[in-house]
Amino acid sequence: AADMAEGEVRKVDKDAGKVTLRHGEIRNLNMPGMTMVFTVRDKGQLGNLKPGDKVKFMAVQEGGKMIITDIEPAH
Repeated sequence: AADMAEGEVRKVDKDAGKVTLRHGEIRNLNMPGMTMVFTVRDKGQLGNLKPGDKVKFMAVQEGGKMIITDIEPAH
């Protein structure tokens, strides 16, 4: 979990499997903090997320898209 990025949920689109996050630096992607839309590989992980939730997540770049492979509430 050391390289999981932290963020705050802005919007959840469960049907499309997308989540908008305001996030800090994503070190594994060398990306600075910003707000952007991610596709979630497993839509089930969006189940209990709502705007305002603080989360930790792992993202990868695949085919030009930003894909979240793991997302969980930040404690």
